[in-house]
Amino acid sequence: MLLSNFFLPILKENPKEAEIASHILMLRSGMIQQSSSGIYSWLPLGKIILDKITAICNTEMINAGSNEILMPTLQSAELWKESGRYEDYGKEMLRIVDRNQRDLLYGPTNEELVTEIFRTHIKSYKELPLILFHSQWKFRDELRPRFGVMRGREFLMKDAYSFDVDYVSSIISYNKMFIAYMQLFKKMGLKAIPMKADTGPIGGDLSHEFIIMAETGESEVYLEKDFINFEGLSGNVNYNDNLQPIVDKYTSFYAATEEKHNHENFTNNDNHIIKARGIEVGHIFHFGQKYSTPMNANVNNDKGKNIPVYMGSYGVGLSRLVGAVIEANHDKSGIIWPKEITPWDYNIINLKSGDDQCDKICSDLYSYLRKNCNTVLYDDTNDRAGAKLAKADLIGLPYQIIVGPNGIKDQLYDLKNRKSGEIHKLSYPELLNFFNSKSL
Repeated sequence: MLLSNFFLPILKENPKEAEIASHILMLRSGMIQQSSSGIYSWLPLGKIILDKITAICNTEMINAGSNEILMPTLQSAELWKESGRYEDYGKEMLRIVDRNQRDLLYGPTNEELVTEIFRTHIKSYKELPLILFHSQWKFRDELRPRFGVMRGREFLMKDAYSFDVDYVSSIISYNKMFIAYMQLFKKMGLKAIPMKADTGPIGGDLSHEFIIMAETGESEVYLEKDFINFEGLSGNVNYNDNLQPIVDKYTSFYAATEEKHNHENFTNNDNHIIKARGIEVGHIFHFGQKYSTPMNANVNNDKGKNIPVYMGSYGVGLSRLVGAVIEANHDKSGIIWPKEITPWDYNIINLKSGDDQCDKICSDLYSYLRKNCNTVLYDDTNDRAGAKLAKADLIGLPYQIIVGPNGIKDQLYDLKNRKSGEIHKLSYPELLNFFNSKSL
């Protein structure tokens, strides 16, 4: 991508309304623009990252045997009245009346609607287990939206829903989603820690939050020190295997959100369990027959008895993840994208656009990288050299290739590793070797 063709509205100063790093950097790097309180437009750079995170999540859901659907943002209030949650959910739910005086709501979650889909079409245990998921914009009318996309009113969520004939089968589905979450976060370059959590308005008897450790996290969490360095799964997982032993390994460590932590057993001098801060990026729930019983989502079991199915729900905050990744990967100069979700692998920076020699070297490198299936952003603009370098650090691509008159003279070009800050001076052939081997 030529930067001269890319809409990237950089802000030179930190926005006054932004308090945390991710909010500041998303606004400054032109990823988002506020539309109204807690609601944002996603600009090209932000949309690229959001799409990458969504694609990784959706792929892992399909790998785990889920079926993708898409449900509407507006839902009938009748379904929520049927489940008993319409009055219980609170003011976070945006309630709407259409021109025909029908009660609607802007969905904050989809348990009722997906249960309606299930009960319309599934009648026998032979059609189970079933997991349906979708990625969709949701709305919760937060009293005090803040921290940009970390606590917004409108947000993109991947939510999945499992349906099983009995409790044992439903735990198998829960374990699949538990492991799928560990896998998808890992494939985004993130270390997520599952923690026992409160079920909240979703309900149920079993719940885990997935937390990314960050000093600016909004949640206080408690966990064993050793859990931070626990590597967990390596490679891909076979979702047809018995996953209970793997889940047991993760849950054998103590890890709990503030709501579930037993403060009586904790002191600041305890070297075994530490208090830290984290960001919630996913939440899974097992709630059995909480929705299927009042909504008559029944199937015939192998004995011919008509019974309510067992259910679970599983959410990942996709738009929230963008902010969480930045909170965990930044420095004073800007964002440092993990290679797994970076918008481009390389950033070519022409320090003197219009100079024939600089233009030729940059153009040749740009063509070579694109030809060899590398993603690359080429800053071919007429900005000052200092502004270009600052912009490159702000948007945080893994590698910067810096070409200027001094490099042309010496036939050596700077290759900067954005994460480590190391700069290597390489000849043109050495650059090509690096592109092919990614090692120095």
